[in-house]
Amino acid sequence: MLGWALTFLVIALIAAALGFGGIAGTSAGIAQILFVVFLVLFVIAILARAVRGKPPV
Repeated sequence: MLGWALTFLVIALIAAALGFGGIAGTSAGIAQILFVVFLVLFVIAILARAVRGKPPV
């Protein structure tokens, strides 16, 4: 998921450099949403691992 977020970020940067504002804004928004979802899932995975008794890596 982090890879998809980075991909959309790169698309947004390239589109912004070429002057495509709508595509850049949409891609940046998608990248932000994917990054937040990634962070939430990452925190849930760390908490689940801690609850099971394994130390966080």
